Amino acid sequence: MRHTISILVENHFGVLSRISGLFSGRGFNIDSLSVAETIDAGISRMTIVTRGNDQVIEQITKQLNKLVDVIKVVDHTEGEFVSRELALIKVNAEEKNRDEILRITDIFRGKVVDVSPQTYTIEVTGTQDKIEGFINMIRPLGIKEIARTGRVAMSRGMKSLKN
Repeated sequence: MRHTISILVENHFGVLSRISGLFSGRGFNIDSLSVAETIDAGISRMTIVTRGNDQVIEQITKQLNKLVDVIKVVDHTEGEFVSRELALIKVNAEEKNRDEILRITDIFRGKVVDVSPQTYTIEVTGTQDKIEGFINMIRPLGIKEIARTGRVAMSRGMKSLKN
């Protein structure tokens, strides 16, 4: 089963390395990883997507909580949460395909963020399924390059990682 885990950490040199080392050292794979500062520049928020049964995830959570720079760990899979990804997709923009590219982009509420005589670069945000759906629709028109962020997630409602 896929799990989305948010971690508040001290914003120090080497924290990411220690956390990723914890995963690799125990043979756990990270499917997706996103890290950025929070409102407090001294604290970063990591969102990690990994796979495993409840016992594996419990072990991961316990090991993460033992790390000195970790403030809090939350497995969102057990509650309600919102998650999003961002993708930048560069497509061939031949004259005959431009209208179709723009129609598909509009349907998926994407945005053209760069135009050249030969390509369009499109930004799409949403769930993993939405982004994969867009990629599948646009693929026949000629994808040149894809860059995707990892998933970011937040609990719904008043629940906060800081609480």
